[in-house]
Amino acid sequence: MVSMLVSTNENTTLSSFTISDDNIFVRDGIFQEAGLMENIAQTAALRAGYIARKENKPVAVGYIGAVSHFEIFDLPRVGDEITTMIATQNQIFDITVLSGRVWLDDRLIAQCEMKVFSRNE
Repeated sequence: MVSMLVSTNENTTLSSFTISDDNIFVRDGIFQEAGLMENIAQTAALRAGYIARKENKPVAVGYIGAVSHFEIFDLPRVGDEITTMIATQNQIFDITVLSGRVWLDDRLIAQCEMKVFSRNE
């Protein structure tokens, strides 16, 4: 659910994603709420994978543990490119608390806080 890693640093990661008509979360040409949540989670996975590869470590498997304060302000359509930013708020052992925000052009269209559990398989 991400097309490209735009940037990453110590605390934040930015991705982009172009909505295609064959996406599982598209209904009647509109990308649904669950797709936005999955896009935030996949941006977190992209970050974890990028860091693991950079450090020459195995990529851990991540699981969404909890989502809170999930707000949707608009839904993108097929062909739209969304930009997603995740910011690590806290990391304790294998649990990462992050905030996620999704933009369409200059408009914030979704945001949430997410807890992600990770482990090496």
